[in-house]
Amino acid sequence: MHRPKIMFYHDGRHPLIYMYEPPIHKEEFEAGVDELAGTPVEALMFCLGDGRTVLHDTQTGELWGHNVQNWSHPVFRRAWQNAKHLIDEGHDPLRVICDRAHKKGLLLYPTLLVQQGRGDRETDVRCSDFRFENTHLEIGARDGVDPASPAFTCLDFIHEEVRAERLALIAETVAQYPVDGFELQMNYTPHYFHPDHLEAGREIMTGWIRAVYETVKTSGTDRELVIRIPASLEGCYDAGMDVRAWIEEGIVDTLVGQAFSGPEIVHPMLNFRPLVQAAVGSNCRVFAAIQSLVDSDRTQEAPIEILRATACNYWDQGIDGLYLAHWFGNWPYQASFYEKLRELPHPDIMAVKDKFYYIPTETGRYGVPQIEAGLSMHLPAQLEKDKRVHIPFTITDDLPRWSSVGRIHEIILRLRILNMTEEDTIRIALNNQPLPDRQLRIINEMYRMKAPRYRTGSGRWFVFRLDEGTRPVKGANNLSVTLTHRVGGLKPELVLRDVELEIKYLMGKHYHRGQDPDLGSVEWWNM
Repeated sequence: MHRPKIMFYHDGRHPLIYMYEPPIHKEEFEAGVDELAGTPVEALMFCLGDGRTVLHDTQTGELWGHNVQNWSHPVFRRAWQNAKHLIDEGHDPLRVICDRAHKKGLLLYPTLLVQQGRGDRETDVRCSDFRFENTHLEIGARDGVDPASPAFTCLDFIHEEVRAERLALIAETVAQYPVDGFELQMNYTPHYFHPDHLEAGREIMTGWIRAVYETVKTSGTDRELVIRIPASLEGCYDAGMDVRAWIEEGIVDTLVGQAFSGPEIVHPMLNFRPLVQAAVGSNCRVFAAIQSLVDSDRTQEAPIEILRATACNYWDQGIDGLYLAHWFGNWPYQASFYEKLRELPHPDIMAVKDKFYYIPTETGRYGVPQIEAGLSMHLPAQLEKDKRVHIPFTITDDLPRWSSVGRIHEIILRLRILNMTEEDTIRIALNNQPLPDRQLRIINEMYRMKAPRYRTGSGRWFVFRLDEGTRPVKGANNLSVTLTHRVGGLKPELVLRDVELEIKYLMGKHYHRGQDPDLGSVEWWNM
């Protein structure tokens, strides 16, 4: 079987079974495949409902909504209505997707959300009876876990009953459906053992992964097992997943490293090199999960320039492929969505195109985003007088090369500092070289009445147009900010909230910036 380089995660719900008014038609459900036909996407990773319950005709698991009398939300009822209608009409939803994917030349991998917590029976209408009737199998059933922890109602994989229930659903799926592989999404709620069980739990989890691998392989030798995990090997280990052991034993075909699985935010600076290095000499491939959401005060989904920057940074680390996670947030898909898809497999094509690098920071929906164990965020960063704050960032652009042939239009570095007045002073340096005031423009945002999406705190933008003497280098860079004077009488601390780098290219030496060849239509500010 061809091993795909571009995988696309489709959760099967938000842009599909939630969207169509009951009774959904088979052709409407097939849109989950049709919308990706003719793109670089080679494998559709299709989620099996909620994970605790599913949205296909299972005999081993439980159908979403089979145990519900009163629905807590009408869209959850709609999902049940549509799935039940398709099944009753003889169109098993998962088989419909499998058949349509193969007809359109796509590989199909079902995705199981391996772990998830549980609510109460009255409101958690997506939950299974197995979960409601077996609360003694949960991590919080044993003392020593904070009830407010997301791990509290998660299943404890120390129990054989838990592992058997999960494995049975996987075994049924690969035995009954014409799939090309199977994905375990183990980064959705990465809590698998009580803290007291972690040491023994790692070996138990490796045994369960081995059983899943053997189940997938015996159902079809060309099928591959894909496992999505936190991008940090140490974070995986602390959660009871000994990923290095999986690689050494050869019980996983593809590992997908991911960060911000909960907030689904794109992370241009994520480091996959330890994961790549761990797989050297093995048959295991390493993919980088690239997300699409920015959720800033100015934009929701990432523009193509951010995705280029992120993808190029990832490809440069030696990964084997990209996993497009949560891109279904772009639905309904328009021309800009397909434009983003087109370039992703080709870092050489993206090399000399506009890029927008940024450091993940606070967002509108999540505030300070939660990040997986073993990983960290550099922003926002509090500024204290005479204490230097370091913000590392990485780029893949070979600026000297493209500058030598006249392809660089401009390079813009932007920093936003909250709670800053005109009397405060700071010192900014890039790679230990102070940035001169002649390159600087300050934008005062002490107060804003409106914003494209939501308002942030008061402050100032520092915008540098970098020349050849102050440009970043290919690879690792370091930005430093030092507060040198703070006005008295103000309580709020100064906070470095945003760091952004834009690199803009010309199509050729001395070329205009407009994309329309008719110069008469090119706006003067892009000349």
